[in-house]
Amino acid sequence: MLYGLRYSTVAWPLIQEQPFHEKVGYWLWDAASKQVMRCFMVPRGVMGNAGGTSEPDAKEFHLAADAGSGVYGILSNPYLDQAAKTVRYELSVTIHETWKFSYKEDTQLQIAGRPEVFHHTDQNTLTRG
Repeated sequence: MLYGLRYSTVAWPLIQEQPFHEKVGYWLWDAASKQVMRCFMVPRGVMGNAGGTSEPDAKEFHLAADAGSGVYGILSNPYLDQAAKTVRYELSVTIHETWKFSYKEDTQLQIAGRPEVFHHTDQNTLTRG
């Protein structure tokens, strides 16, 4: 049995009315194989299915996905595949007390004309208000 939770993320600068980033997806849990997954789509044409092994009562877990992988992989549209390909995605989550968790995210991009991988990082602590 696979359990799922749909989510959406919208982010914008405080001084602007229009968001600069959106993401929709699902958190999935396969209890039998102890796999936690995050499947998502970014409207610019990137899809990811990141996953990892976790105990049901874990307070920390880690997910990853790699471009080209048939399991826990990343897909891009043709333009992004050439201009700014997402080559790896990593996510670490820490569960704190009730209604509070933190995350650290590293989206690794290979930008055309640049030999080094660019690390787009994000982290935050979320609390239900």
